[in-house]
Amino acid sequence: MDNNEKKQLSLDLKPEVAKGSYSNLAIISHSPSEFIIDFATMLPGLQKPEISNRIVMNPEHAKRLLNALADNINKYESQFGAITFKEQQPKGTFNLGDFMNSNGAKS
Repeated sequence: MDNNEKKQLSLDLKPEVAKGSYSNLAIISHSPSEFIIDFATMLPGLQKPEISNRIVMNPEHAKRLLNALADNINKYESQFGAITFKEQQPKGTFNLGDFMNSNGAKS
């Protein structure tokens, strides 16, 4: 295969997935063998953030996602300008265990 040829990836996008879901909070935790990203939504009037999607991936794929996001953010900012934060963002990451009670249920 010529180095200039790009590999084609065929994807199947089911209608229920194609509509997507909104998230304004990501809670990231990890173990030695996997990263877990819980996507949640915090809205006024809701007592607690509601987790809508959980993605589990191995560390190599998590780092590939990090690199792909960085690349896409750079492309976005080149086209539309710098992304700025409107309010103070929490520093660091959250551990899902911080949001669970001793029975493993959401507190």
